[in-house]
Amino acid sequence: MNITELMTELVFQIGVILFAAKLGGMAMKKLKMPSVLGELLVGIIIGPYLLGGLAIPGFPHGLFPTAEGFSVTPELYGFATIASIILLFLSGLETDLSLFLSYSVKGAIIGIGGIIGAMLSGMAVGSLMLHTPLVTPVNLFLGILSVATSVGITARILSEQHKMGSPEGVTILAAAVIDDVLGIIMLAIVLGMISVMGHGGGHINWGHIGLIALKAVAVWLGFTVLGLFFARRISNFLKFFKSESSIALMAMGLSFILAGIFEEAGLAMIIGAYVTGLSLSRTDISFVIQEKLEVIHDFFVPIFFCVMGMMVDVEVFTNPHVIIFGLIYSVIAVIAKIIGCGGPALFLNFNRLGAMRIGMGMVPRGEVALIIAGIGIAQGILTTDLFGVGVMMTLLTTVVPPPILTALLKKEKKGTRREEKGDDRVETDFNFPSSEIMAFATTQILEEFEHQGYFVHAWDVGYPAYQIRKDDVFITLNVYEDRLSFVSLAQDVRFLKTLIYEKLLEMQETVNKLRQMAKPEDLGRELISEKISSPGRKEDNFFRDIHPGCIKMDLAGNDKDAIINELVDLALNSGLIASDDRDQVLQAVLNREASMSTGMQNGIALPHGKTDVVPRLIPVVGIHREGVDFDSLDGEPSRLFFMILSSPDTSGPHVRFLAAISGILSKPDVVERILDCRKADELKELLIAEAVS
Repeated sequence: MNITELMTELVFQIGVILFAAKLGGMAMKKLKMPSVLGELLVGIIIGPYLLGGLAIPGFPHGLFPTAEGFSVTPELYGFATIASIILLFLSGLETDLSLFLSYSVKGAIIGIGGIIGAMLSGMAVGSLMLHTPLVTPVNLFLGILSVATSVGITARILSEQHKMGSPEGVTILAAAVIDDVLGIIMLAIVLGMISVMGHGGGHINWGHIGLIALKAVAVWLGFTVLGLFFARRISNFLKFFKSESSIALMAMGLSFILAGIFEEAGLAMIIGAYVTGLSLSRTDISFVIQEKLEVIHDFFVPIFFCVMGMMVDVEVFTNPHVIIFGLIYSVIAVIAKIIGCGGPALFLNFNRLGAMRIGMGMVPRGEVALIIAGIGIAQGILTTDLFGVGVMMTLLTTVVPPPILTALLKKEKKGTRREEKGDDRVETDFNFPSSEIMAFATTQILEEFEHQGYFVHAWDVGYPAYQIRKDDVFITLNVYEDRLSFVSLAQDVRFLKTLIYEKLLEMQETVNKLRQMAKPEDLGRELISEKISSPGRKEDNFFRDIHPGCIKMDLAGNDKDAIINELVDLALNSGLIASDDRDQVLQAVLNREASMSTGMQNGIALPHGKTDVVPRLIPVVGIHREGVDFDSLDGEPSRLFFMILSSPDTSGPHVRFLAAISGILSKPDVVERILDCRKADELKELLIAEAVS
């Protein structure tokens, strides 16, 4: 096969993988499971051992054929290798060193306990099932495979249950950091030991192995210390590239270079990538890099998990020995983490419930275990059967813990024997009279931080949140329904309040100038007039969707409040809003009316309001034959009312409807023709006809 044919096959493969991985991830999310499981399972299905090996037109050996001596082609495995480097680089960036230092003692004890328990148990199971001595390359690798912890899965559960800041949550995160660091070191040591021992075991030269282990630790520790020490200078160097996207890409390039250096030194590439991310984790460009590389992460990482799935030979699961091995290995892996991490927690002020939460939180293996398994099979340490055992353990330890941990966290009992002392981070709240003003203030405040040289990173935690960082200043902004909440060190509160105070003053001056420049009442007069030559776009769908019960030909109210109440009740009686939400909807319309009357001229009024309890755009139409005082622009009574109810998230349709109705009402004789209508159907047909004419 020539190079063009190879590349043609590769682009087909990548395209199919992207769609398959996305659909698999979406399916798992609907089942409230990590998307990685879907990507892995889809990889197994479309891999060379199932659908991928079937002949199809243009691909006589299948779209995903096996390569000589390997499950996937070198080109596809190359993509997976790049993905693993990106994944570990970003994992290093996400490592919270401050958390690591604050809870280093507890985290170290719990993390080391989990590592020792998992390593020894993994080796013991391998020795028992394979009938080999305890210290052999395969058993060492099964041990290191059992050590990995995927804190991302646990962190998501802690976030959903609002337990990230709890003693158990903080301790799990700190222990996971140490677990990752020590696990990376142990991987380096094990790879060094295996290179000395050979894949067959043989004579163990402990002196030589000791030197290899010392070299591995020295290289890892040396680069880590240098990276952390020169982190600020590295950050300043990357800032030379000016744009945030370029900074992120050059940082990723640096991780590739260090990954290559570590591989040449006899260590795994992923260790170098992790060290690069760890070194930059405390710099002010950390979150910028994460944000800008998000799309690259979303492209490469699903490919990695799919390729890992493709490397699973499904025939191994027809072998009872493999299934029994996988189940025993998985059960022991779970027990090892619960006992290894939860046991020490009992002596660190945690009660049984707290210890169980910590132990269960450290069980998920996830992506790191798959990366290690991929290294094992690529280097010939693991057989296809043992790779399948590793994948089974990863799947089971990723699926089983989340529902159990969620149930444990929902228990209202505390997990500590005594109250834990918190850190010196404090919350500073600012309340705003409306969501619109708060949204405007949020945008202005974030722009001011950026103007001051801070890097702002949007953070996905289920509600709008931002991480704001410059040098060693780290502020989190949480945007709630009724307030902005800043979390910062106590020593930064004065600066924070000063910045926001000055920005609010600027906003006030801007609003005052806007009031002097623009007169809303003049703009309102132009909306319902013939000064705008074009009636606007054809928006007949708005009027076709008007509910029959939301049109009333004879309103009974005698003042503004009564008319608005009557119109809101039309939506209520039509089943478009819930009875419990009626007062909130009414208040939204009255609040808008209080800021400026929606009474226009020529007998027309356009009352409207926005509230979260309205699921979609709801138009309501009413006619008052005699007319009522609605504080109109021309001082005349209003007789024709178009009320629009909508959600704050539907600004587009809301404004388009207002523009559409004002375009219709500005046409000659249309208002009189509407008032001449006697039936609701007649009025609706007139509006539809005028909208398309």
